[in-house]
Amino acid sequence: MSVDWHDIVNTEDSTPAINASLKEKATLVGRVGLMMLSVGTGAWRVRASMNKIARALNITCCADIGLLSIEYTCIENGETYTNALSINTTGINTEKLRYLEDFADGFGERAGKYSAEQFHMILDKFQTLPANYKAINLALAAALACCGFTFLLGGGPVEMILAFFGAGVGQFVRKKLLERHITLLANVALGVFSACCTYVCLDKLAESIFDISSSHQAGYICSMLFIIPGFPLITGGIDLAKLDLRSGLERITYALLIIGTATLTGWLTAMAFRFSPADFNELELETWQKILFRLITSFCGVYGFSFLYNSPRRLAFTAGCVGMIANTLRLELIDFSDIPVSAAAFVGALSAGLMASAMKKWIGWPRITITVPSIVIMVPGMFMYKGIYYMGLNDVSTGALWLSKAFLIVTALPLGLIFARILTDNNFRKSS
Repeated sequence: MSVDWHDIVNTEDSTPAINASLKEKATLVGRVGLMMLSVGTGAWRVRASMNKIARALNITCCADIGLLSIEYTCIENGETYTNALSINTTGINTEKLRYLEDFADGFGERAGKYSAEQFHMILDKFQTLPANYKAINLALAAALACCGFTFLLGGGPVEMILAFFGAGVGQFVRKKLLERHITLLANVALGVFSACCTYVCLDKLAESIFDISSSHQAGYICSMLFIIPGFPLITGGIDLAKLDLRSGLERITYALLIIGTATLTGWLTAMAFRFSPADFNELELETWQKILFRLITSFCGVYGFSFLYNSPRRLAFTAGCVGMIANTLRLELIDFSDIPVSAAAFVGALSAGLMASAMKKWIGWPRITITVPSIVIMVPGMFMYKGIYYMGLNDVSTGALWLSKAFLIVTALPLGLIFARILTDNNFRKSS
């Protein structure tokens, strides 16, 4: 149930928040934490924002943070106030995250001027901010991202075009279901089913009208990659590194629910249409051409995924530039050295984290709004799908091989970002 925050504070009291009662101070701390949690950021960042508010109000805060709930206690002069708050679902909103971080950073300067009621009015404005993009815009963004993803996985022009339309339809369907508050597993399954069916139908239509080869079946996996839960996977790994075990495990479980539902839906659709995840046909490109196209499609992939996180266009462009360099570096390391794919993923994520840290002051946005979109394109969605596909066929050895490769890469990605933060962020480097 939603909380009416204005019923908790004295709306007629103009006393500065720093002189308010412990209950009113604790309410501000809890609401900021809950709003930070609702935009998809990890427990470490949520706790850091709550601590900034608490310190400015001269109180102590101890919080236990999960995926959807916060239990916290505030202490002042021997008096304590404990509260439990929760949200009904989670999402990702990088623009609102930026506003909330700016609010927390500047709170100390205003705590002696504004009342608790005035702060709640500011937070009301953040809470009611409309989304930047409509369903059709997000559909086009997902289509662009998956089109780029297809080339990076080895697909050609035909697979790219079919994946473009499949992902666009799938994301549009999922967004409309989310607007109607349809539950997680249902909107994931229907979104993936719509994407796969669109790809299959267009592929069959192209075969009959343009007489193209039937060797383009493998691309249907790419049409469902817009569903990859990169944000909770990465933030979950960062939470585990900071020993926020509850939040980290809950976020990774949430991501695995989405991945499991999506891959099983894709597998069942493939069984129904007799599609299989075969290898793509080899593209005959010169080395410089391959690098150039990788740069372009990496940018398109990250730029499109950033829209799905409600990033403004300037931020999406910045993340696209970072991801373009980091992902191409990763792929070139795999092609021209004996480095394992997981080690290459670590280097790619590390380079993205270092670039985002260097850009932070210039761009004025939290690092996570740049780093996570820039490495989502490195998440091995196809490996995960192939693992589930072969498991479904009782080919356990092949399925386990693909899943183990995916596990190593997914582990390496947050580790790359973590070490980039350790190298560049003094606050993150320390345990307290």
